[in-house]
Amino acid sequence: MKETVCIVCPRGCKLRIDESGGDLAVTGNACRRGRDFAVSELKDPRRTICTTVRTAFPEVPVLPVRLSAEIPKARIFDVMREINAVTVESRVGRGDIIIKDVLSLGADVIASSNLLKEIQ
Repeated sequence: MKETVCIVCPRGCKLRIDESGGDLAVTGNACRRGRDFAVSELKDPRRTICTTVRTAFPEVPVLPVRLSAEIPKARIFDVMREINAVTVESRVGRGDIIIKDVLSLGADVIASSNLLKEIQ
């Protein structure tokens, strides 16, 4: 038995997941998305990352970035090491790829701001 709080919507349902003979029973969810979340949390928890990356521009020393897709929760620190090793040296804009397919996880690190394009 495992208990968790669903983060799919603002409702925050308290979920209880019971496993019996390989089958999962989820209770406490108000919708099907809660059940899907609970199963995913047990079998393959995934997360996204929103952070900043260094730039070579003194007027904008850091740029907000995010992942284009969720990654396995266990790989968050590995991805952060890759992000922390990068310095953006061109004037990228929102949606531009900073790191393509980071660690071959199927997610790009992309700029989430136009700060570098707006400040000349």
